[in-house]
Amino acid sequence: MKIKKIETNIKRNLYFDITNDIELSQTKENNNKIKINEDIKYQEFLGFGGAFTESAGYAISTVNNEIYNNIVDDYFSKEGLNYSFGRLPIGSCDFSLDSYSYSYENDLSDFSIQRDMKYIIPFIKSALNRNNSIKFISSPWSPPAFMKDNNRLVRGGKLKAEFKQTWADYLVQYVKEYNKQGINIDFMTLQNEPDVSQFWESCRYTAEDESDLLVNYLFPTFKKNNLNTKFLIWDHNKDKIVDRAKDCLIKYNANDFAAGIGFHWYTGSYFENLKKVNELFPDKLLIHTEGCTGYSKFKPKDELFNAELYASEIIGDLNSGVNAFVDWNLVLDYKGGPNHKRNYCNSPIMIDKNKNGYIKTPSYFYIGQFSKYIKPGAKRIEITSDYDNIDITAFENNDKSIVLVLLNKNDYNIEYDFCYKNYSFHDNLDSHAIVTLVL
Repeated sequence: MKIKKIETNIKRNLYFDITNDIELSQTKENNNKIKINEDIKYQEFLGFGGAFTESAGYAISTVNNEIYNNIVDDYFSKEGLNYSFGRLPIGSCDFSLDSYSYSYENDLSDFSIQRDMKYIIPFIKSALNRNNSIKFISSPWSPPAFMKDNNRLVRGGKLKAEFKQTWADYLVQYVKEYNKQGINIDFMTLQNEPDVSQFWESCRYTAEDESDLLVNYLFPTFKKNNLNTKFLIWDHNKDKIVDRAKDCLIKYNANDFAAGIGFHWYTGSYFENLKKVNELFPDKLLIHTEGCTGYSKFKPKDELFNAELYASEIIGDLNSGVNAFVDWNLVLDYKGGPNHKRNYCNSPIMIDKNKNGYIKTPSYFYIGQFSKYIKPGAKRIEITSDYDNIDITAFENNDKSIVLVLLNKNDYNIEYDFCYKNYSFHDNLDSHAIVTLVL
C-alpha cells in the first residue's frame, strides 16, 4: 500500500511540496500511533470557498487579463484550491467601494442589480467557467435605508414591521435577477452579524425577529415564487450560537423552515458550541460563512500565525461537524482593501502595489492542504490519536481515497506513526508544518 504526502512548511519555503508515493510497511506494535476507521462516518462535507465582494471584484479588475485568469485558476480550477463555494453580499457591505442598495422606492419599481454587473458578476462568471457546480451563499448586510427605523444602511437599526413583506419581495427579486445571469443562489442567510450595530452596513435582529421574518415572510414568499434557496439563521460568531439556535429553532418555531446555521470565527474557536449545536440539531447544516485575519503587512511571523489560525480553525470546525468552510474576501489590494469604512484585513491572495502581480499569502497554502484533497461529498471518518500535540482530521472521498491533514503548531518536531489496517508509516512532522496524507 502506498501513501502520498503533501507538505506546506513556511520555515523551509515549501509550498504544496509533494512527496512521491511512499510504500507503507507491515504494521509493528508501537505505543504511540494515529489510526483511522473509515467504517465510522460523520457529516458530509460540501466544500471550501470565499466571498465575491465588490472589493474583491474591483481588486482583481485592476490587473491584466493573464493575471486575472491566473488568480481565478488558483482558486477554482482542479489544479488550484478547487473551491466549490462562493459567498455574495446582497447590496453593499464594508468591502464595497461605497454604500448602495438595489432599490430606493417603496414599491421596488426601480430594483436593479446593475451595480453588481461591473465587478461582482464578471468575477463570478469567470469562476463558473472553471467550476460550473459552485454553490452560492448570499447574505444581506442591511435592507435599504427606507425600510429601517434609523433610515440608514449603517449603525444597526431594525427592519420596520411594515416593510417585512417588501423586504421578502426584494430578496426574491435579487435571486431572480441573479438566476437570469446563470447564478443560482443555493443558500441565503437572513442577516450578516445580526447581533451588532457596525459603523458599516448592519441591521439588528433578535432570535424572535429572525424567526418571524423566516417563517412568516421569507419562506412562504420564496415558495410562492418557486425558488429553491435554503435559509441559514444566525451568520454571526460562535460564542452565542447555541442559544441562538435553540431560540430560533425551538422557542420561536423556525425548525421546519431553516436548513442550517451559519457562523463566523471572530470571537474565538468555541468548538464545543459547534458540537453542541450538532448534537441538538443533527439534521441542520453547519456552515462557516466568514472568517479572516487582521491586516499584518506581511510580517513573516504574523503570516505564519495567520496561516496556522486558518488551519487550526478548519480542523476544529470539521471535527465539530461543520459541512462547509467559506473564507472572506477572495482577493484584496496590497492595503487590505478597498474598504469604504477602512476596515482592512488580509485575504489569501492580494494584488501587489504596482498591480503587475499578486501575492499568495501563507494562508492560501494552508487552506489548500484541505481544499485540494477533501472533495465535495466527502465524509469525515473516525480518528484515534495518541498525539495530543498534533491537530488532525480525516475524510473519505466518494472515490474511496482517504485524506488526513496533520498540523504541528509547536516549536519542535514530532515523530509519529500512522497505522491503517495492517500497514504503518513512520514520519517526522516538522515544527509549524502542515501535512496532508492521501491513501
